[in-house]
Amino acid sequence: MKQVVLNIVIAFLWVLFQDEDEFKFTTFFSGFLIGLIVIYILHRFFGEEFYLKKIWVAIKFLAVYIYQLLTSSISTINYILFKTKEMNPGLLTYETSLKNDWAITFLTILIIITPGSTVIRISKNTNKFFIHSIDVSEKDKQKLLKSIKQYEDLILEVTR
Repeated sequence: MKQVVLNIVIAFLWVLFQDEDEFKFTTFFSGFLIGLIVIYILHRFFGEEFYLKKIWVAIKFLAVYIYQLLTSSISTINYILFKTKEMNPGLLTYETSLKNDWAITFLTILIIITPGSTVIRISKNTNKFFIHSIDVSEKDKQKLLKSIKQYEDLILEVTR
């Protein structure tokens, strides 16, 4: 947060030092880019990593989530319309390495809003998720567990 505020301050100072009659967005943007370069060079002294890396991780997380949401929605529609007799609903478990309560809650929300699966219970001692899935055949089970692992890895990347 400090880095973002400092970058905006550098951009405004850049606009002020240009001695222009009116505020120009192009001048502010060039000051923002100069601020990015300065903060990237000095980010080691802040004791935290460069803030654009977290923004990149958030964009990547959003892209992965949208992709998973679209593919699982298409899969669920396919089951409902064409494979109602082939469905094999059931329970599966997933043990997470997340430790923070908010990270576990966030992972739970991501699993719940993905169509075709919902979290029934979370074991407090082992952080094990009990998940109901629309299809627990081996192929679909592995696909669901892979997407949950992908969510977990992205959450871990954000929390670093």
